[in-house]
Amino acid sequence: MSNDKLDIPQQFASPAVPALLTEDSVIRFQCYKGISCFNACCKHADVTLAPYDVLRLQKRLGMNSEEFLKKHTVPFQLDADGVPGIKLRTDNDGACLLLDGDNGCGVYEDRPTVCRYYPIALLNMREKDTYEAKQQYSLVQEDHCKGHDEAREITLRDYRKEQGVAEYDDFNRSWYELILKKKSGGPGVGKPNEMSLQLFFMASFNFDMLRRFVLSDNFKQSYNLPPETYAEVAEDDIALIKLGNRLMRQALFGEKTIPENSGAWEQRVESRKEIWEARSKAEVEARNAKAEADMRQETTGCSDN
Repeated sequence: MSNDKLDIPQQFASPAVPALLTEDSVIRFQCYKGISCFNACCKHADVTLAPYDVLRLQKRLGMNSEEFLKKHTVPFQLDADGVPGIKLRTDNDGACLLLDGDNGCGVYEDRPTVCRYYPIALLNMREKDTYEAKQQYSLVQEDHCKGHDEAREITLRDYRKEQGVAEYDDFNRSWYELILKKKSGGPGVGKPNEMSLQLFFMASFNFDMLRRFVLSDNFKQSYNLPPETYAEVAEDDIALIKLGNRLMRQALFGEKTIPENSGAWEQRVESRKEIWEARSKAEVEARNAKAEADMRQETTGCSDN
């Protein structure tokens, strides 16, 4: 796989058929209750979640972000630099925890993007010299899936409409573009520091924590946003996610997506000056104490222990 595209992880470990599809492509597929393989995919689930998937699922389940992340997700790394992602948690046999027995998906109306697209793999690729996400598709064919043997034929355009993926794609596109830019930038972007990775996770998936963060006094003292923006993100989850994407661009790539208040950096430095000085003093004292102990050991053969 080249560095020019991001292959959003699929539902299965087996590879997609490499031929790329367009929205005009015709696929032969149908899934329904009663087909012999019904629920087979959900019993071997490997579902990567994007931000809008998380928002829909936590609302459907009536959970806050912390509850949902703890109960229904597992972490993994999106790249070698440790950029965090999450997948749906499964049981010990690999079955999705949201499966409602023989009835199928228990959250079908709010199922994640990967589940909606199956058996299509969504590929977000970038055009040369741009980080805009361009969607392409390929077909996933697995031995257990009998939906490919059904007689129904449908264009990919109509299949996307039938599965309601457009809303998910629209809200997740800017997040895909962030990952594309990080991946395509290579060493030029550099490895994010731990604080940037934590912010990425919070802004991508932990929306309750993100809301508390951007509505805090410290944030408002640092960033120059109009009052109506704060009023909007206090109530509107989509506005909050969009602000989170701006924050991630600023943290990962140094883009000035959110204007800072004049003197904000100097104020932060001043407020932390005492902490930094205390840490420096403690480090110097620790080094001096170690040097004295080493010298005592060398000259007398005795240690403090």
